[in-house]
Amino acid sequence: MAWLALTAVVEARCAEAFSDALLEAGAESSAIDEPDSAAPRVSALLGAGAEPAAVVAAAAARCGFAAVPAFSVQHVADDDWVRRTQAQFAPLELPRLWIGASWHAAPAGKPVVRLDPGLAFGTGSHPTTRLMLEFLAREVSGGERVLDYGCGSGILAIAAAKLGAGRVDAVDVDPLALEVTRANAAHNHMPVKAYSGEALPPGTYDIVLSNILAQPLIVLAPLLAGRTASGARLALAGLLGTQADQVAGAYRDWFDLRAELRRDEWVLLAGRRR
Repeated sequence: MAWLALTAVVEARCAEAFSDALLEAGAESSAIDEPDSAAPRVSALLGAGAEPAAVVAAAAARCGFAAVPAFSVQHVADDDWVRRTQAQFAPLELPRLWIGASWHAAPAGKPVVRLDPGLAFGTGSHPTTRLMLEFLAREVSGGERVLDYGCGSGILAIAAAKLGAGRVDAVDVDPLALEVTRANAAHNHMPVKAYSGEALPPGTYDIVLSNILAQPLIVLAPLLAGRTASGARLALAGLLGTQADQVAGAYRDWFDLRAELRRDEWVLLAGRRR
């Protein structure tokens, strides 16, 4: 079977959102090439009968782009695409966690998270996701109640469960993200529960995570604060260093947030509930 391989170049801060949006617009799979670069390439696989211009336009509109990004398209054979896709996804290894696709050999002696491209909105390649994974590897010691707000693929929720969290809930506004999170959790044999925001049962958590974008994080401040128990940890990512003060200010009534982790221009804000 022939496929269409689409490639677009976008700003680094938009790459993950655009990759997600391509999937929602009908792409069969999506990947971010060179995610640590200033202008990463986002590539996607489309069926031979798809209309690439319409898919890119729909994705750009969902991301709020002022203009449709430039893109290129080429025809590829089925086996060529498989080799290309597999080459893009190197495993991610942390001190207490390993994340890789089904075709990678996992090391012995540490928890393993399996995520394949095309089944997920994120596979750990983006710097903000890595920051969150580093935070979880440091903070989860066993038995914690964890909330991942804006779960996407469920990678953070699944990682928290693999590290020993006692209860893990995931929330997303996108029904497709909830389906993907449930499927990935089942694939990893983890009891992660995924909810829409309004369906999340009442209660508070010991660790609350949100890896989205700066403006939504500001808007969500009262909601996320209300979901943290006294002394709980809050971690926020998806923001640039230049946005950290503004986001931290929105949470000042409940937390003293500071940039605890950094990767390139990205930061992770974290603090403890007063």
